[in-house]
Amino acid sequence: MKKISRIKKIRQEIKTLKRVVGPGVITGFSDDDSSGIGTYSAAGAKFNLGQSWLCLYQLPLMIAVQEMCGRLGMVTGKGLAGNMKKFFHRYWLYIAVGLLVFANTMNIGADISAMAESSKMILGGNLDLWAIGITLGIILLEVLVPYKAYAGILKWLTIPFFGYFIVAFMIPQDWFAIFKSVVLPHVEFNKDFLVVMVGFLGTTISPYLFFWQTSEEVEEEVKDGKILEMGQKVGKMEKGDLKRMRIDTFVGMIFSQVIALFIVVACAATLFKNGITDINSAQEAAQALRPLAGDNAYLLFAIGIIGAGLMGVPVLAGSAAYALSETFNWKEGLFHKFKDAIWFYAVIIFSTLMGLAINFIGINPMKALLYSAVVNGVVAVPLIAFITILANKKKVMGKYKNKPISNILGWVTFSVMLVASILMFYYW
Repeated sequence: MKKISRIKKIRQEIKTLKRVVGPGVITGFSDDDSSGIGTYSAAGAKFNLGQSWLCLYQLPLMIAVQEMCGRLGMVTGKGLAGNMKKFFHRYWLYIAVGLLVFANTMNIGADISAMAESSKMILGGNLDLWAIGITLGIILLEVLVPYKAYAGILKWLTIPFFGYFIVAFMIPQDWFAIFKSVVLPHVEFNKDFLVVMVGFLGTTISPYLFFWQTSEEVEEEVKDGKILEMGQKVGKMEKGDLKRMRIDTFVGMIFSQVIALFIVVACAATLFKNGITDINSAQEAAQALRPLAGDNAYLLFAIGIIGAGLMGVPVLAGSAAYALSETFNWKEGLFHKFKDAIWFYAVIIFSTLMGLAINFIGINPMKALLYSAVVNGVVAVPLIAFITILANKKKVMGKYKNKPISNILGWVTFSVMLVASILMFYYW
């Protein structure tokens, strides 16, 4: 009887965990997509621990922005573009959505390129054929798999990221030096440092995550039967809904930055110390995992990149689809079948195919990952301002509008990313 009772208790705990693990956790882990891994690897390889402090100091900023996005979706029943459309001039909306689609397409192209190179590294074959096959597989996954199952798949694809965590503890480390580098900010006023820094910020506090989490919170309300269709006004929220979303977001963002930190630490302790300061190929980046996997380091790295891409590309394409659908009043939502939301799914297909097309213009995959992150860092600046303004409007949020701390963190995030972008262009 005790054994049966224990099993029931474990099952109940698992069910509770599943309720907590939602859009925030998925958003946090999709933040560490192929572009994120490439950017964090470049930071560790090129600057040792010099940019590790960003993981600590940008954590409250990304939590604040994503919490505002989640709250915005839960209260209004609309995604970010839908709210912008209602409360800002349409030209601001077109500019914001246009910048998002451009940044996402760049990011999708970089992710597909890295996934194709990783697949070739494992199995050989033609790089272009791998890119085409991966693209078609991702499109079929997002178009044909129901949302509930799809969200479950995304949660499991986070596992390969923990290889860097293991490597960091396998290698002798000066943990005091690591602690010091995390706590004490370090900035170098030169092009290389500032480009990677903006990329670091941009791949973490990223535009597609703003649109994705806002809309996914609405998807959750549809799934739970609180509203019938995205865009409908949400009634009175149940007690604990906001708390659940905040815990979910908090956990997701912490995991995101813990993984980012250990990628930097692992690459600093392996690549930087062995003179590999400029990563030009997946094989070079894979050397960071050699202490864990030995000669098979490339295999673990490749699996991680492929898993990250399978998570990141659908989120990138999906966020563009949400934004464009709300802009042009198309039916939207992953809970819909293809025939019921044709334009929504058409955007997913088209943006993924456009990302694929980037692979045929001869860009180095590892460089593409970094520069797509840089584009995200620049594009995020105006979007953070829109999010903070919307979340502070009583007309939009009612009693759930921003508290002073959310406003402070929102505008600090805007200012930090704006200044970083200006400095980058100044020293370019």
